[in-house]
Amino acid sequence: MGFFTFLQFAYFLVFIDFTNATFTASSSMLPLCHDDERSALLQFKESLIINETYTSYPWINEPCRPKAESWKPEEVNIDCCSWDGVECNENTGHVIKLDLFSSCLQGSINSSSSLFKLIHLEWLNLAFNNFSSSQIPPKIINLSRLSHLNLSSSFFYGQIPLEILELSNLVSLDLSRDILLDGPSHQVLELKKPSLSNLVEKLSKLKELHLDGVRITSLIPHNLANLSSLTFLSLSSCQLQGRIPSSLGNLTMLVHLDLFNNELSGVLPPSIGNLGSLEELNLSINRISGELPAFIGNLTNLRSLLLLSNNFFGEFPAFIGNLQSLESLDIRECSFSGRIPLSLGNLTQLQWLVLASNNFLGELPASIGGLRSLERLDASSCNFSGPIPPSLGNLTQLRYLKLSQNNFSGTMELDTFLVSLKNLETLYLSLNRLSLQNKASSYTTSEKILSVGLRSCNLFEFPNLLKQQKHLKALDLSSNKLHGNIPKWLLNPSMQNFSYLNLSKNSLTGFDQHPSVFPWSSDEFTLDLNSNFLQGPIPAPPTKTRHYLVSKNNLTGEIPSWICNLSSLYILDLSDNNLSGELPRCLGNFSGELSVLDLQGNNFFGTIPDTFMNGSNLGMIDLSHNLLQGRIPKSLANCAVLEIIDLGNNQIIDTFPAWLGTLSELNILVLQSNNFHGEIKEPEMECGFPKLRIVDLSNNSFIGNLPSKYFQCWNAMKFVNASQLIYIQNFLSSYFSFDFCGYFPHYDYSLTMSNKGQMLSYEKIPYILTAVILSSNRFHGEIPTSIANLKGLQVLSLANNNLEGHIPSCFGNLTKLESLDLSNNSFSGQIAQQLTGLTFLEFFNASHNNLTGPIPEANQFPTFDNSSFDGNSGLCGKPLFKECENSEAPANEDQIAGSKALFSGAFDWEIVLIGYAGGVVAGLVLGFNFSTGIVGWFLEKLGMQQKTRRKNRRRRN
Repeated sequence: MGFFTFLQFAYFLVFIDFTNATFTASSSMLPLCHDDERSALLQFKESLIINETYTSYPWINEPCRPKAESWKPEEVNIDCCSWDGVECNENTGHVIKLDLFSSCLQGSINSSSSLFKLIHLEWLNLAFNNFSSSQIPPKIINLSRLSHLNLSSSFFYGQIPLEILELSNLVSLDLSRDILLDGPSHQVLELKKPSLSNLVEKLSKLKELHLDGVRITSLIPHNLANLSSLTFLSLSSCQLQGRIPSSLGNLTMLVHLDLFNNELSGVLPPSIGNLGSLEELNLSINRISGELPAFIGNLTNLRSLLLLSNNFFGEFPAFIGNLQSLESLDIRECSFSGRIPLSLGNLTQLQWLVLASNNFLGELPASIGGLRSLERLDASSCNFSGPIPPSLGNLTQLRYLKLSQNNFSGTMELDTFLVSLKNLETLYLSLNRLSLQNKASSYTTSEKILSVGLRSCNLFEFPNLLKQQKHLKALDLSSNKLHGNIPKWLLNPSMQNFSYLNLSKNSLTGFDQHPSVFPWSSDEFTLDLNSNFLQGPIPAPPTKTRHYLVSKNNLTGEIPSWICNLSSLYILDLSDNNLSGELPRCLGNFSGELSVLDLQGNNFFGTIPDTFMNGSNLGMIDLSHNLLQGRIPKSLANCAVLEIIDLGNNQIIDTFPAWLGTLSELNILVLQSNNFHGEIKEPEMECGFPKLRIVDLSNNSFIGNLPSKYFQCWNAMKFVNASQLIYIQNFLSSYFSFDFCGYFPHYDYSLTMSNKGQMLSYEKIPYILTAVILSSNRFHGEIPTSIANLKGLQVLSLANNNLEGHIPSCFGNLTKLESLDLSNNSFSGQIAQQLTGLTFLEFFNASHNNLTGPIPEANQFPTFDNSSFDGNSGLCGKPLFKECENSEAPANEDQIAGSKALFSGAFDWEIVLIGYAGGVVAGLVLGFNFSTGIVGWFLEKLGMQQKTRRKNRRRRN
């Protein structure tokens, strides 16, 4: 027995020795990577920078991983096939795969790069690095064995080279880029020569094609259908045009089709219904029209259907209930109408449902409460009415609920509604007709809430659900009926991510405990407390505050010194309070980010600090309605992006600041009701003020003639684009492009100016508004004819000056004019007949002048009352009681002079009329080529003569 055991042991030792020898031999036979390829990899690494702090996209949570950092030239015994990101062929040792996805690489790549010596590569992934200022090198042709090429989101630009078309083994090609973040707008990646059609023709083995963000600017080529193996096609943001070709329906293997954000139009071709394997379809942000076709209901494998922002219409169809695999459905901004089909409740796999911004009718169906997998529901701006369905409380997986901007009504106990929604993070119910109430019992709602929007919900007290929230980021309780003090528990310092608080338009009077400084420390904070009844000193915001709005309160005291520490401030609005004192000297330079400075309607005194710095971001400054003195600070000229300057209603003593004409973005200049004086001198060279559309210099002491040359070159007043009504606004931050608080917060610029005989306040300023207001000064002389250049002018006030001469007939060119005030001057002569052509004119005042003759009777003029013509003893006709001696309308003097020139003295006025009495063809017999205006004038004269004759006949009878 012992001998047998010994033999077994000996045999075991021999076996182990043989195994080790065999293993060593076989290991020595495994090829190491080739020296030339090792050298090429090291050279490629050395040609670039490895920057571990670089992140190409902010939404990539994981930092980049510097794979090439492990490639060490001194470690000669280390096989480069074991390097991170490198893979070799097991038999030949050649490098066949290089995966450097998000590897912290920065620098440029050109045709001399050693990368193109790796000629055995079959797989190359350089995505999510930064090769800015690099074009895809033509030497890519060296990598002819490539089956997978991914250069996405790495900042390549320029024309995709023709040589890529020679990579005929490609199965997967990804050249996509993010149009928002991949470098400057002029550094785009293009596929034009070669075209998409050329690429499809050459790369016939493709199964995956990603060209998102590549500028193609063409139709979708029909030969795309030849890629019969294609499973993944993504062509978003490519500027594709025209219709979706029916040949696309031949791609029956297609699983993913993304045509997001192009310029595609027309109806969907029926062949799309052939794509039975399709799981993801994104047609969002195009101009596709028509009703949603029934064949969409055949795509029963769809997991994601995204149709947002198209021109679909009609009722949202019931066949949507056939798509029972759907996990995501987004139809926002599609103009669907009618009622939501009950079959929507069949989509029990839905996790994401967005119905927003359509024209639905009736109530939100209770069947939605059966979608138990739903995590996101957005039914905002849909016209829904009635109560919010209680069945929504069944959606226990719901994380995001947005029902804002509808007509939901009724009283709702908020805590009861939310009791089952333990996963809820976002709640937006703003801008409905709801009355929300608190429940007095203990808190049972989610403790995960990040964002709450309950604007205009008839709240009388702060909701209980807020008391237990430690992760809150945003809260909007504006436009409610909150009163009394802001509770102490709301100022919870444990909410370290809190970055947006809007309590505006309530009746709050103060704080349970006035904070020496608000406790939150997030990077971008917005605090909006405007339109309340807050008293006492200005509450100190967090030092990283981005937007600080406390206007329309009863705050008192001076602007405290801590304002100079708010170096990130973008909007500062302290307007319409009872603040006083001098403006802090740091006002013009404490924040390089400051865009809006609104201090109007207070009692500030002293001078405006002359500290506005070069490169300032200031777009609007409103210091109106204070007690400021001195001169306009010359450093304002450093604020190159200024759009609005309003210094009205102060005590500033200065001359006209022509030097502000260098501000190329200036839209509005208001200096009214100050002590400006002197002449407005004609500019010697360039006029400046290229974008000025509103200028108000009223109630000052300017003298001299009206600024004729400025009228010639205020170019922005020469036309009005009224195709759409756009207001001058400032979005609170790009951060809020995510619709953080249930709607898009913005700051509306406001303005008070003289219009239509009174001071009008514009809560919003439309871009189309144009006005020249020079009233209540001491201008003299005649109105220059150059004013006729301002053809887009809507408001013109020259009242209360010393102007004289005739009202110029060229006013007839100002066809957009809505308000014209010429009162309290010394104008003489007749009211020009051309003014009747101003068909938009709503307000006209020529009172208290020396005008004579009949008041025009055509178009708008009969709508003006007596006060428009008072104080002109020589005027007659309606609406005055004084009748004219004869009812013949006045011949305009400019026209008379023009017609005499036309006839070159050969005929006088009587002869011309005799010619017309003899017949309308007399002009043709005499050989004159009459212009339309002159013919119209003659016909009008003739018609008036005939009316006079008829009246004379009646008198005789």
